[in-house]
Amino acid sequence: MINLAYKDITHSFVKFIVTAMGVGMLLGIVLIMMGVYRGMVTDAQVMLDDIGADLWIVQEDTLGPFAESSRIHEDLKNTLRVNPDIDKSAALAFLNLQVKTPEGVMRRVYSVGYDPHGDISAINPKRLVDGRALEKSHYEIVVSKKLGFSLNDKIKLGRNIYTVVGITEGAVSSGGDPVIYVSLKDAQELQFLYSNARIRNDRARGMKVDADNHLVNAVVATLKGGSDPDDVAKTIRRWKHLSVYTAEQQRNILTKNVIETASKQIGMFTVILVGVSSIIIALIIYTMTLEKIKEISIMKLVGLPNFMITKMIMQETLTLGVLAFIFGNLFAHAIWDKFPKRVVLQIPDAWALFGIIIVASILASLFGVYKAIKADPRAAIGG
Repeated sequence: MINLAYKDITHSFVKFIVTAMGVGMLLGIVLIMMGVYRGMVTDAQVMLDDIGADLWIVQEDTLGPFAESSRIHEDLKNTLRVNPDIDKSAALAFLNLQVKTPEGVMRRVYSVGYDPHGDISAINPKRLVDGRALEKSHYEIVVSKKLGFSLNDKIKLGRNIYTVVGITEGAVSSGGDPVIYVSLKDAQELQFLYSNARIRNDRARGMKVDADNHLVNAVVATLKGGSDPDDVAKTIRRWKHLSVYTAEQQRNILTKNVIETASKQIGMFTVILVGVSSIIIALIIYTMTLEKIKEISIMKLVGLPNFMITKMIMQETLTLGVLAFIFGNLFAHAIWDKFPKRVVLQIPDAWALFGIIIVASILASLFGVYKAIKADPRAAIGG
């Protein structure tokens, strides 16, 4: 039996392929949008996984340093060790900074300050690809490979010059910014101490300029084996008047509270692009049906049933959808690594999009089917 869809596609093969490639680029962007969302979720968890704490202790009635401002006293890390369930604790300071790269470009980075001689040595950078972790309490820095620095390069931050002793790859903040590591004392100076000009101006105004540089943004703790994080967290909240989050709760804060709005935005764009792709496929099939309406009339005149004509149109539509999906995958995998932030392409997302496109193609074919069924066989005689 002659396959009418195959005959019609081969008759205008180049046009059909170019059309599929165009729709495929739209579907490729849909896959990229899904990958951007997956990348945001991955980025939000990188730092939590690297630090590996069981509890995050932050300022009372705040969600912690990743979601909002939090300041607590550094010596809390020592007080917490009285709790028999706590194994180790450490103070951390976080700060967004602008760093000038070797090319002279200002890049936004996320600074993590920790005590290299502290209780939880596991906070040391996990993703080192060159050099070493911090060993001194001042003027050493570990940077991301994305920034373009080499070992022993000098970087000016605030009042001081820092020497690059290590380089990481893949360490990012919840917002996807490259992470740099400095000592806790240096981080406190960068965040809490005023510049010389500010100090002079404040003194001239008669203001007190003694800033408290023994503050941190969070204290993290690891628990002894068998301890329940929720029970320990409740105890600390009751006696210390602080907000305490388990690792799982902090993960939820990052993936829901911090990136929720951005994920909804990406979701809206994805839905719109899928809708646009479906409309384009419907218009293409409808136009293709109009172009061969006389041929369809001849088919009906010689007795070809509507079922065969409907089958031809639906086969063409599904072929267009499948080819567009293939081209979309090729396009997405060709450009995903060109984006400045992490893009994670996952096979389940691709299969989900494939299912959506198949359903959308079937629905889109109904426009052409309707026009074909309404075709008047007498039009084949009219010339």
